[in-house]
Amino acid sequence: MPKWLEDAVFYEIYPQSFLDANGDGIGDFEGIIRKLDYIRDLGCNALWINPCFDSPFKDAGYDVRDYKKTAARYGTNDDLKRLFAEAHKRNIRVLLDLVPGHTSEEHPWFLESKKAEPAEYRNRYIWSDSWIYWGNSTVRFIAGEADRNGVYVINFFKCQPALNYGFLNPSEAWQLPTDHPDSLATREALKDIMRFWLDSGCDGFRVDMADSLVKYDDADKSGASAVWRDIRAMLDAAYPEAALVSEWSRPDLSLKNGFHMDFLLDHEGGGYKSLVRNYSVSKEGTIGEDTSYFRKDSRSDITRFLEQYMPWYENTKNDGFISLITGNHDTSRISRGLASRELALFYGMIFTLPGVPFLYYGDEIGMKYLNVPTKEGGYTRTGSRTPMQWSGGRNLGFSQAPADKLYLPVDPSPDAPTVEAQEKDPESLLNTVKALLRLRRAQGDLQSKPNLEILYAQKGSRPAVYRRGSFVMGLNPSSETARIPGLPVPDGGTGVFSIGKGSLDSGTFTLEPQSFVVWRV
Repeated sequence: MPKWLEDAVFYEIYPQSFLDANGDGIGDFEGIIRKLDYIRDLGCNALWINPCFDSPFKDAGYDVRDYKKTAARYGTNDDLKRLFAEAHKRNIRVLLDLVPGHTSEEHPWFLESKKAEPAEYRNRYIWSDSWIYWGNSTVRFIAGEADRNGVYVINFFKCQPALNYGFLNPSEAWQLPTDHPDSLATREALKDIMRFWLDSGCDGFRVDMADSLVKYDDADKSGASAVWRDIRAMLDAAYPEAALVSEWSRPDLSLKNGFHMDFLLDHEGGGYKSLVRNYSVSKEGTIGEDTSYFRKDSRSDITRFLEQYMPWYENTKNDGFISLITGNHDTSRISRGLASRELALFYGMIFTLPGVPFLYYGDEIGMKYLNVPTKEGGYTRTGSRTPMQWSGGRNLGFSQAPADKLYLPVDPSPDAPTVEAQEKDPESLLNTVKALLRLRRAQGDLQSKPNLEILYAQKGSRPAVYRRGSFVMGLNPSSETARIPGLPVPDGGTGVFSIGKGSLDSGTFTLEPQSFVVWRV
Protein backbone atom coordinates (compact mmCIF):
# COMPACT_ATOMS: atom_id res chain seq x y z
CA MET A 1 0.00 0.00 0.00
CA PRO A 2 1.52 3.39 -0.98
CA LYS A 3 2.24 5.20 2.27
CA TRP A 4 1.30 8.60 0.82
CA LEU A 5 -2.34 7.54 0.68
CA GLU A 6 -2.51 7.72 4.47
CA ASP A 7 -3.17 11.47 4.35
CA ALA A 8 -4.18 11.92 0.70
CA VAL A 9 -6.93 14.30 -0.40
CA PHE A 10 -7.50 14.37 -4.16
CA TYR A 11 -8.57 17.20 -6.45
CA GLU A 12 -10.13 16.13 -9.75
CA ILE A 13 -9.36 18.30 -12.79
CA TYR A 14 -11.26 18.24 -16.07
CA PRO A 15 -8.36 19.70 -18.06
CA GLN A 16 -10.42 21.26 -20.85
CA SER A 17 -12.14 23.48 -18.30
CA PHE A 18 -9.61 24.28 -15.59
CA LEU A 19 -7.43 27.16 -16.85
CA ASP A 20 -6.53 28.24 -20.39
CA ALA A 21 -2.97 29.58 -20.36
CA ASN A 22 -2.43 30.09 -24.10
CA GLY A 23 -5.68 31.88 -24.95
CA ASP A 24 -7.22 29.32 -27.32
CA GLY A 25 -10.33 28.81 -25.18
CA ILE A 26 -9.37 25.33 -23.91
CA GLY A 27 -7.64 24.49 -20.64
CA ASP A 28 -4.13 23.07 -20.79
CA PHE A 29 -1.21 21.64 -18.81
CA GLU A 30 0.35 25.08 -18.30
CA GLY A 31 -2.94 26.25 -16.79
CA ILE A 32 -2.84 23.41 -14.26
CA ILE A 33 0.79 24.19 -13.42
CA ARG A 34 -0.12 27.83 -12.72
CA LYS A 35 -2.73 26.73 -10.17
CA LEU A 36 -0.71 24.10 -8.30
CA ASP A 37 -0.11 26.54 -5.44
CA TYR A 38 -3.85 27.13 -5.21
CA ILE A 39 -4.50 23.38 -5.04
CA ARG A 40 -1.82 22.92 -2.36
CA ASP A 41 -3.15 25.84 -0.30
CA LEU A 42 -6.68 24.49 -0.64
CA GLY A 43 -5.47 21.42 1.26
CA CYS A 44 -5.26 18.85 -1.54
CA ASN A 45 -2.05 16.90 -2.01
CA ALA A 46 -3.00 14.75 -4.98
CA LEU A 47 -4.55 15.25 -8.42
CA TRP A 48 -6.66 13.12 -10.72
CA ILE A 49 -6.54 14.52 -14.24
CA ASN A 50 -9.24 13.34 -16.64
CA PRO A 51 -8.00 11.79 -19.94
CA CYS A 52 -5.32 13.90 -21.59
CA PHE A 53 -4.13 11.50 -24.30
CA ASP A 54 -4.39 11.96 -28.06
CA SER A 55 -8.03 11.53 -29.06
CA PRO A 56 -10.66 12.56 -31.62
CA PHE A 57 -12.67 13.68 -28.55
CA LYS A 58 -15.95 12.03 -29.44
CA ASP A 59 -16.21 11.18 -25.75
CA ALA A 60 -14.15 13.96 -24.17
CA GLY A 61 -10.93 11.95 -24.34
CA TYR A 62 -12.34 8.64 -23.15
CA ASP A 63 -11.81 7.51 -26.74
CA VAL A 64 -8.01 7.20 -26.83
CA ARG A 65 -6.19 7.24 -30.17
CA ASP A 66 -2.66 7.03 -28.77
CA TYR A 67 -2.01 6.08 -25.13
CA LYS A 68 1.59 7.32 -25.20
CA LYS A 69 0.98 10.76 -26.66
CA THR A 70 -0.76 13.72 -25.04
CA ALA A 71 -3.53 15.59 -26.84
CA ALA A 72 -2.11 18.67 -28.60
CA ARG A 73 -4.82 20.88 -27.10
CA TYR A 74 -3.21 20.41 -23.67
CA GLY A 75 0.46 20.43 -24.65
CA THR A 76 3.24 17.94 -25.31
CA ASN A 77 4.49 14.90 -23.42
CA ASP A 78 7.27 17.12 -22.10
CA ASP A 79 4.69 19.61 -20.82
CA LEU A 80 2.94 16.83 -18.92
CA LYS A 81 6.25 15.64 -17.48
CA ARG A 82 6.89 19.21 -16.32
CA LEU A 83 3.48 19.20 -14.64
CA PHE A 84 4.49 16.03 -12.76
CA ALA A 85 7.78 17.65 -11.69
CA GLU A 86 6.17 20.92 -10.56
CA ALA A 87 3.50 19.03 -8.63
CA HIS A 88 6.12 16.91 -6.90
CA LYS A 89 8.00 20.05 -5.84
CA ARG A 90 4.86 20.93 -3.89
CA ASN A 91 4.41 17.39 -2.52
CA ILE A 92 1.42 16.84 -4.80
CA ARG A 93 0.95 13.43 -6.44
CA VAL A 94 -0.67 13.07 -9.89
CA LEU A 95 -2.89 10.26 -11.19
CA LEU A 96 -3.73 9.99 -14.88
CA ASP A 97 -7.04 8.66 -16.15
CA LEU A 98 -6.50 5.21 -17.68
CA VAL A 99 -9.10 3.86 -20.12
CA PRO A 100 -8.25 0.14 -20.37
CA GLY A 101 -11.49 -1.31 -21.74
CA HIS A 102 -11.71 0.33 -25.14
CA THR A 103 -9.95 2.70 -27.52
CA SER A 104 -11.00 5.13 -30.20
CA GLU A 105 -12.04 3.60 -33.51
CA GLU A 106 -9.12 5.66 -34.90
CA HIS A 107 -6.50 3.86 -32.80
CA PRO A 108 -3.85 2.15 -34.99
CA TRP A 109 -4.60 -1.17 -33.29
CA PHE A 110 -8.23 -0.98 -34.43
CA LEU A 111 -7.37 0.18 -37.94
CA GLU A 112 -5.27 -2.98 -38.30
CA SER A 113 -7.84 -5.17 -36.61
CA LYS A 114 -10.69 -4.17 -38.95
CA LYS A 115 -8.86 -5.14 -42.15
CA ALA A 116 -10.33 -7.93 -44.29
CA GLU A 117 -7.10 -9.91 -44.26
CA PRO A 118 -5.55 -11.09 -40.97
CA ALA A 119 -3.29 -8.42 -39.48
CA GLU A 120 -1.07 -7.97 -36.42
CA TYR A 121 -3.82 -6.86 -34.05
CA ARG A 122 -6.58 -9.09 -35.42
CA ASN A 123 -7.61 -10.24 -31.93
CA ARG A 124 -6.78 -7.07 -30.00
CA TYR A 125 -10.54 -6.35 -30.21
CA ILE A 126 -13.58 -8.62 -30.05
CA TRP A 127 -14.98 -9.63 -33.44
CA SER A 128 -17.59 -12.22 -34.32
CA ASP A 129 -16.93 -14.63 -37.19
CA SER A 130 -19.66 -13.27 -39.46
CA TRP A 131 -20.80 -9.88 -40.72
CA ILE A 132 -24.18 -10.56 -39.14
CA TYR A 133 -24.74 -11.95 -35.67
CA TRP A 134 -28.05 -13.07 -34.16
CA GLY A 135 -26.80 -14.90 -31.07
CA ASN A 136 -27.91 -14.09 -27.56
CA SER A 137 -25.38 -11.82 -25.92
CA THR A 138 -24.96 -9.42 -23.04
CA VAL A 139 -22.49 -7.40 -25.09
CA ARG A 140 -23.31 -4.85 -27.78
CA PHE A 141 -22.17 -4.98 -31.39
CA ILE A 142 -21.57 -2.61 -34.28
CA ALA A 143 -21.98 -3.99 -37.81
CA GLY A 144 -21.18 -2.68 -41.28
CA GLU A 145 -18.24 -0.47 -40.29
CA ALA A 146 -15.36 -2.57 -41.60
CA ASP A 147 -14.25 -4.72 -44.49
CA ARG A 148 -13.65 -7.56 -42.05
CA ASN A 149 -16.27 -10.31 -42.10
CA GLY A 150 -17.48 -9.69 -38.58
CA VAL A 151 -19.16 -7.33 -36.15
CA TYR A 152 -17.26 -5.79 -33.24
CA VAL A 153 -18.09 -5.33 -29.58
CA ILE A 154 -18.31 -1.86 -28.05
CA ASN A 155 -18.19 -0.81 -24.41
CA PHE A 156 -20.02 2.50 -24.65
CA PHE A 157 -20.30 4.68 -27.75
CA LYS A 158 -20.08 3.34 -31.30
CA CYS A 159 -16.62 4.92 -31.56
CA GLN A 160 -15.26 2.87 -28.61
CA PRO A 161 -14.48 -0.72 -29.68
CA ALA A 162 -13.83 -3.03 -26.74
CA LEU A 163 -10.34 -4.34 -26.19
CA ASN A 164 -10.11 -8.11 -25.94
CA TYR A 165 -9.19 -9.47 -22.51
CA GLY A 166 -11.16 -12.63 -23.24
CA PHE A 167 -14.42 -14.21 -22.11
CA LEU A 168 -14.73 -15.89 -18.72
CA ASN A 169 -17.04 -18.55 -20.15
CA PRO A 170 -16.72 -18.60 -23.95
CA SER A 171 -19.66 -20.14 -25.78
CA GLU A 172 -18.62 -19.66 -29.42
CA ALA A 173 -15.39 -20.15 -31.35
CA TRP A 174 -14.70 -16.42 -31.81
CA GLN A 175 -14.91 -15.81 -28.05
CA LEU A 176 -11.36 -16.19 -26.75
CA PRO A 177 -10.77 -17.44 -23.18
CA THR A 178 -8.97 -15.15 -20.75
CA ASP A 179 -5.81 -17.26 -20.93
CA HIS A 180 -5.58 -17.20 -24.74
CA PRO A 181 -2.26 -15.70 -25.89
CA ASP A 182 -4.06 -12.82 -27.62
CA SER A 183 -6.09 -12.02 -24.49
CA LEU A 184 -2.89 -12.02 -22.45
CA ALA A 185 -1.22 -9.83 -25.07
CA THR A 186 -3.86 -7.15 -24.47
CA ARG A 187 -3.14 -7.29 -20.76
CA GLU A 188 0.58 -6.92 -21.41
CA ALA A 189 -0.07 -3.96 -23.69
CA LEU A 190 -1.91 -2.28 -20.82
CA LYS A 191 1.00 -2.89 -18.47
CA ASP A 192 3.33 -1.35 -21.05
CA ILE A 193 1.22 1.82 -21.17
CA MET A 194 1.22 2.05 -17.39
CA ARG A 195 4.99 1.61 -17.18
CA PHE A 196 5.48 4.31 -19.82
CA TRP A 197 3.67 6.96 -17.77
CA LEU A 198 4.99 5.82 -14.39
CA ASP A 199 8.51 6.10 -15.80
CA SER A 200 7.56 9.59 -17.00
CA GLY A 201 6.70 10.70 -13.48
CA CYS A 202 3.03 10.02 -12.84
CA ASP A 203 2.02 8.45 -9.52
CA GLY A 204 -0.70 6.05 -10.60
CA PHE A 205 -4.04 5.83 -12.34
CA ARG A 206 -7.75 6.25 -11.97
CA VAL A 207 -9.15 3.31 -13.95
CA ASP A 208 -12.23 3.85 -16.09
CA MET A 209 -14.92 1.13 -16.03
CA ALA A 210 -12.49 -1.14 -14.18
CA ASP A 211 -14.87 -4.09 -13.90
CA SER A 212 -15.76 -4.22 -17.62
CA LEU A 213 -12.65 -5.82 -19.13
CA VAL A 214 -13.61 -9.51 -19.27
CA LYS A 215 -16.80 -10.37 -21.11
CA TYR A 216 -19.41 -12.84 -19.82
CA ASP A 217 -17.88 -12.25 -16.40
CA ASP A 218 -19.64 -13.66 -13.33
CA ALA A 219 -21.37 -11.72 -10.55
CA ASP A 220 -18.15 -11.54 -8.54
CA LYS A 221 -16.23 -10.25 -11.58
CA SER A 222 -13.65 -13.00 -11.15
CA GLY A 223 -12.38 -12.51 -14.71
CA ALA A 224 -11.68 -8.79 -14.34
CA SER A 225 -10.38 -9.37 -10.81
CA ALA A 226 -7.72 -11.78 -12.08
CA VAL A 227 -6.53 -9.15 -14.56
CA TRP A 228 -6.18 -6.51 -11.85
CA ARG A 229 -4.46 -8.83 -9.39
CA ASP A 230 -1.88 -9.56 -12.09
CA ILE A 231 -1.39 -5.83 -12.76
CA ARG A 232 -1.15 -5.08 -9.03
CA ALA A 233 1.61 -7.71 -8.73
CA MET A 234 3.55 -5.85 -11.44
CA LEU A 235 3.09 -2.54 -9.61
CA ASP A 236 4.03 -3.96 -6.21
CA ALA A 237 7.24 -5.35 -7.67
CA ALA A 238 8.35 -2.39 -9.77
CA TYR A 239 6.33 0.67 -8.63
CA PRO A 240 5.28 0.07 -5.00
CA GLU A 241 4.31 3.72 -4.45
CA ALA A 242 2.02 3.84 -7.50
CA ALA A 243 -1.68 4.02 -6.63
CA LEU A 244 -4.79 2.66 -8.37
CA VAL A 245 -8.35 3.90 -7.86
CA SER A 246 -11.19 2.12 -9.62
CA GLU A 247 -14.43 3.25 -11.16
CA TRP A 248 -16.22 0.18 -9.85
CA SER A 249 -18.19 1.19 -6.74
CA ARG A 250 -17.91 -2.28 -5.30
CA PRO A 251 -15.11 -1.98 -2.75
CA ASP A 252 -15.86 -5.49 -1.47
CA LEU A 253 -14.60 -6.72 -4.86
CA SER A 254 -12.16 -4.08 -6.08
CA LEU A 255 -10.13 -3.59 -2.90
CA LYS A 256 -9.51 -7.32 -2.58
CA ASN A 257 -8.43 -7.62 -6.20
CA GLY A 258 -5.72 -5.13 -6.91
CA PHE A 259 -7.05 -1.65 -6.18
CA HIS A 260 -5.94 0.66 -3.38
CA MET A 261 -9.10 2.80 -3.59
CA ASP A 262 -12.61 2.54 -5.01
CA PHE A 263 -15.15 5.30 -5.54
CA LEU A 264 -18.54 5.19 -3.87
CA LEU A 265 -20.71 6.52 -6.72
CA ASP A 266 -24.25 7.87 -6.94
CA HIS A 267 -25.87 4.74 -8.36
CA GLU A 268 -29.66 4.56 -8.25
CA GLY A 269 -30.88 3.25 -4.92
CA GLY A 270 -27.39 3.42 -3.44
CA GLY A 271 -26.33 4.85 -0.12
CA TYR A 272 -24.27 7.70 -1.53
CA LYS A 273 -27.16 8.94 -3.67
CA SER A 274 -29.39 9.06 -0.59
CA LEU A 275 -27.09 11.73 0.86
CA VAL A 276 -26.98 14.43 -1.81
CA ARG A 277 -28.61 13.59 -5.15
CA ASN A 278 -31.78 11.77 -4.20
CA TYR A 279 -34.01 13.38 -6.79
CA SER A 280 -35.37 12.74 -10.26
CA VAL A 281 -34.76 15.01 -13.26
CA SER A 282 -37.31 15.55 -16.03
CA LYS A 283 -36.45 15.65 -19.73
CA GLU A 284 -36.62 19.43 -19.43
CA GLY A 285 -34.04 19.38 -16.63
CA THR A 286 -36.46 20.13 -13.80
CA ILE A 287 -35.62 18.52 -10.45
CA GLY A 288 -38.38 16.53 -8.79
CA GLU A 289 -38.83 16.04 -5.06
CA ASP A 290 -35.45 15.99 -3.33
CA THR A 291 -35.25 13.69 -0.32
CA SER A 292 -31.48 13.89 0.08
CA TYR A 293 -30.27 13.57 3.65
CA PHE A 294 -28.41 16.89 3.57
CA ARG A 295 -31.42 18.89 2.44
CA LYS A 296 -32.58 21.02 5.35
CA ASP A 297 -36.25 20.35 4.63
CA SER A 298 -35.80 16.63 4.02
CA ARG A 299 -37.05 14.13 6.61
CA SER A 300 -34.50 11.52 5.58
CA ASP A 301 -32.02 9.97 7.98
CA ILE A 302 -28.50 8.72 7.44
CA THR A 303 -29.26 5.02 7.85
CA ARG A 304 -29.71 4.31 4.13
CA PHE A 305 -26.14 5.43 3.55
CA LEU A 306 -24.77 3.52 6.52
CA GLU A 307 -26.59 0.31 5.55
CA GLN A 308 -24.49 0.20 2.39
CA TYR A 309 -21.32 1.89 3.58
CA MET A 310 -20.65 0.18 6.90
CA PRO A 311 -20.66 -3.47 5.70
CA TRP A 312 -18.28 -2.52 2.88
CA TYR A 313 -16.13 -0.53 5.29
CA GLU A 314 -15.89 -3.39 7.81
CA ASN A 315 -15.20 -5.94 5.07
CA THR A 316 -12.45 -3.91 3.37
CA LYS A 317 -10.87 -1.67 6.01
CA ASN A 318 -7.66 -3.72 5.98
CA ASP A 319 -7.55 -3.98 2.17
CA GLY A 320 -7.76 -0.40 0.93
CA PHE A 321 -9.82 2.78 1.01
CA ILE A 322 -13.37 3.73 0.07
CA SER A 323 -13.31 7.09 -1.69
CA LEU A 324 -16.21 9.48 -1.19
CA ILE A 325 -16.56 12.20 -3.82
CA THR A 326 -18.07 15.66 -3.83
CA GLY A 327 -18.85 15.04 -7.49
CA ASN A 328 -17.12 14.23 -10.74
CA HIS A 329 -17.31 14.80 -14.49
CA ASP A 330 -20.17 12.28 -14.81
CA THR A 331 -22.43 13.56 -12.02
CA SER A 332 -24.60 16.63 -11.66
CA ARG A 333 -22.93 19.44 -9.73
CA ILE A 334 -23.72 18.87 -6.08
CA SER A 335 -25.01 22.44 -5.81
CA ARG A 336 -27.84 21.51 -8.17
CA GLY A 337 -29.79 20.23 -5.17
CA LEU A 338 -28.04 21.75 -2.17
CA ALA A 339 -27.62 25.30 -0.87
CA SER A 340 -24.25 26.57 0.34
CA ARG A 341 -24.85 25.65 4.01
CA GLU A 342 -26.03 22.20 3.02
CA LEU A 343 -22.90 21.74 0.90
CA ALA A 344 -20.72 22.75 3.85
CA LEU A 345 -22.33 20.15 6.09
CA PHE A 346 -21.79 17.44 3.49
CA TYR A 347 -18.16 18.41 3.13
CA GLY A 348 -17.82 18.30 6.91
CA MET A 349 -18.86 14.67 6.84
CA ILE A 350 -16.93 13.35 3.84
CA PHE A 351 -13.69 15.07 4.88
CA THR A 352 -13.85 13.57 8.39
CA LEU A 353 -14.70 10.00 7.41
CA PRO A 354 -11.99 7.39 6.80
CA GLY A 355 -10.76 6.60 3.31
CA VAL A 356 -9.40 8.89 0.61
CA PRO A 357 -11.78 11.72 -0.42
CA PHE A 358 -11.98 13.37 -3.86
CA LEU A 359 -12.95 17.00 -4.43
CA TYR A 360 -14.18 17.90 -7.94
CA TYR A 361 -12.85 21.19 -9.30
CA GLY A 362 -15.21 24.06 -8.56
CA ASP A 363 -17.16 22.22 -5.87
CA GLU A 364 -15.10 24.09 -3.27
CA ILE A 365 -16.85 27.31 -4.34
CA GLY A 366 -20.25 25.75 -5.09
CA MET A 367 -20.13 26.06 -8.87
CA LYS A 368 -23.54 25.55 -10.46
CA TYR A 369 -24.76 22.95 -12.90
CA LEU A 370 -25.47 24.78 -16.17
CA ASN A 371 -27.99 23.79 -18.82
CA VAL A 372 -25.72 23.92 -21.86
CA PRO A 373 -25.70 22.00 -25.17
CA THR A 374 -23.85 18.71 -25.29
CA LYS A 375 -20.13 18.86 -25.97
CA GLU A 376 -17.84 15.98 -26.98
CA GLY A 377 -20.32 13.29 -25.98
CA GLY A 378 -21.13 14.84 -22.62
CA TYR A 379 -24.93 15.13 -23.08
CA THR A 380 -26.49 15.86 -19.66
CA ARG A 381 -23.04 15.55 -18.06
CA THR A 382 -21.86 18.62 -19.96
CA GLY A 383 -23.44 20.97 -17.42
CA SER A 384 -20.96 19.79 -14.79
CA ARG A 385 -17.92 20.38 -17.04
CA THR A 386 -18.05 24.15 -17.53
CA PRO A 387 -14.98 26.37 -16.95
CA MET A 388 -13.56 26.96 -13.51
CA GLN A 389 -14.54 30.34 -12.09
CA TRP A 390 -11.43 32.06 -10.82
CA SER A 391 -12.30 35.74 -10.71
CA GLY A 392 -14.64 38.46 -11.88
CA GLY A 393 -14.32 39.96 -15.34
CA ARG A 394 -13.47 38.33 -18.64
CA ASN A 395 -14.65 34.70 -18.79
CA LEU A 396 -14.47 34.57 -14.99
CA GLY A 397 -10.70 34.28 -15.19
CA PHE A 398 -10.70 31.01 -17.15
CA SER A 399 -9.41 32.33 -20.48
CA GLN A 400 -8.52 35.48 -22.40
CA ALA A 401 -10.09 34.04 -25.57
CA PRO A 402 -13.27 35.56 -27.04
CA ALA A 403 -16.33 34.10 -25.33
CA ASP A 404 -17.43 32.29 -28.49
CA LYS A 405 -14.10 30.39 -28.59
CA LEU A 406 -14.39 28.87 -25.11
CA TYR A 407 -14.58 25.11 -24.73
CA LEU A 408 -17.87 25.67 -22.88
CA PRO A 409 -19.56 28.89 -21.75
CA VAL A 410 -18.92 30.22 -18.25
CA ASP A 411 -21.71 30.82 -15.76
CA PRO A 412 -23.45 34.04 -16.90
CA SER A 413 -25.18 34.65 -13.55
CA PRO A 414 -24.40 37.91 -11.74
CA ASP A 415 -23.89 35.88 -8.56
CA ALA A 416 -21.64 33.23 -10.12
CA PRO A 417 -19.27 32.13 -7.34
CA THR A 418 -15.56 32.77 -7.86
CA VAL A 419 -12.38 31.89 -6.02
CA GLU A 420 -11.38 35.56 -5.88
CA ALA A 421 -14.55 36.63 -4.09
CA GLN A 422 -14.68 33.69 -1.70
CA GLU A 423 -11.05 34.02 -0.65
CA LYS A 424 -11.96 37.43 0.78
CA ASP A 425 -14.93 36.12 2.76
CA PRO A 426 -13.91 34.25 5.94
CA GLU A 427 -17.35 32.58 6.06
CA SER A 428 -17.31 31.39 2.45
CA LEU A 429 -17.66 27.81 1.31
CA LEU A 430 -14.09 27.93 0.01
CA ASN A 431 -12.68 28.93 3.38
CA THR A 432 -14.81 26.30 5.09
CA VAL A 433 -13.28 23.64 2.84
CA LYS A 434 -9.79 24.96 3.57
CA ALA A 435 -10.42 24.83 7.32
CA LEU A 436 -11.77 21.28 7.12
CA LEU A 437 -8.80 20.06 5.11
CA ARG A 438 -6.33 21.80 7.44
CA LEU A 439 -7.92 19.93 10.33
CA ARG A 440 -7.83 16.61 8.48
CA ARG A 441 -4.21 17.02 7.40
CA ALA A 442 -3.13 18.03 10.93
CA GLN A 443 -4.78 15.13 12.77
CA GLY A 444 -3.83 11.54 12.04
CA ASP A 445 -7.11 10.31 13.58
CA LEU A 446 -9.02 12.17 10.84
CA GLN A 447 -7.04 10.89 7.87
CA SER A 448 -7.46 7.69 5.86
CA LYS A 449 -7.01 5.06 8.55
CA PRO A 450 -9.94 2.79 9.51
CA ASN A 451 -10.95 3.94 13.01
CA LEU A 452 -14.64 4.71 12.54
CA GLU A 453 -17.24 4.09 15.24
CA ILE A 454 -20.88 5.08 14.75
CA LEU A 455 -22.22 6.44 18.03
CA TYR A 456 -25.70 7.53 16.93
CA ALA A 457 -27.76 6.92 13.80
CA GLN A 458 -31.40 5.92 13.93
CA LYS A 459 -34.20 5.53 11.43
CA GLY A 460 -36.51 8.51 11.51
CA SER A 461 -33.98 10.67 13.35
CA ARG A 462 -32.07 13.36 11.52
CA PRO A 463 -28.81 13.78 13.49
CA ALA A 464 -25.80 11.48 13.41
CA VAL A 465 -22.76 11.15 15.65
CA TYR A 466 -19.55 9.24 14.97
CA ARG A 467 -16.12 8.91 16.51
CA ARG A 468 -12.63 8.60 15.07
CA GLY A 469 -9.93 8.16 17.68
CA SER A 470 -9.89 11.21 19.94
CA PHE A 471 -12.48 13.12 17.88
CA VAL A 472 -16.29 13.01 17.96
CA MET A 473 -18.26 14.46 15.07
CA GLY A 474 -21.85 15.62 15.49
CA LEU A 475 -24.02 16.33 12.46
CA ASN A 476 -27.48 17.88 12.31
CA PRO A 477 -28.69 18.78 8.78
CA SER A 478 -32.23 19.66 9.89
CA SER A 479 -33.86 23.00 10.70
CA GLU A 480 -34.46 22.03 14.34
CA THR A 481 -32.15 21.74 17.35
CA ALA A 482 -31.15 18.16 18.11
CA ARG A 483 -30.18 16.70 21.46
CA ILE A 484 -28.52 13.27 21.60
CA PRO A 485 -28.00 11.97 25.15
CA GLY A 486 -26.22 8.89 26.44
CA LEU A 487 -23.20 8.92 24.15
CA PRO A 488 -20.29 6.72 25.28
CA VAL A 489 -17.73 9.54 25.47
CA PRO A 490 -15.81 10.90 28.46
CA ASP A 491 -16.63 14.19 30.14
CA GLY A 492 -14.70 17.27 29.13
CA GLY A 493 -13.15 17.98 25.78
CA THR A 494 -12.83 20.87 23.39
CA GLY A 495 -14.57 21.94 20.24
CA VAL A 496 -12.03 22.20 17.41
CA PHE A 497 -14.22 22.93 14.38
CA SER A 498 -17.80 23.93 13.80
CA ILE A 499 -20.32 24.88 11.18
CA GLY A 500 -23.10 26.36 13.23
CA LYS A 501 -23.02 25.63 16.94
CA GLY A 502 -23.01 22.59 19.17
CA SER A 503 -21.87 21.39 22.55
CA LEU A 504 -20.84 18.08 24.08
CA ASP A 505 -21.44 17.81 27.81
CA SER A 506 -21.65 14.69 30.00
CA GLY A 507 -22.25 12.44 27.03
CA THR A 508 -24.96 14.64 25.50
CA PHE A 509 -24.49 16.32 22.13
CA THR A 510 -26.63 19.40 21.56
CA LEU A 511 -26.58 20.51 17.93
CA GLU A 512 -28.22 23.66 16.67
CA PRO A 513 -30.03 23.62 13.28
CA GLN A 514 -27.80 22.87 10.27
CA SER A 515 -24.66 22.28 12.26
CA PHE A 516 -21.55 20.12 12.13
CA VAL A 517 -19.22 20.06 15.12
CA VAL A 518 -15.90 18.32 15.74
CA TRP A 519 -15.08 17.76 19.41
CA ARG A 520 -11.80 16.50 20.82
CA VAL A 521 -12.41 14.15 23.78
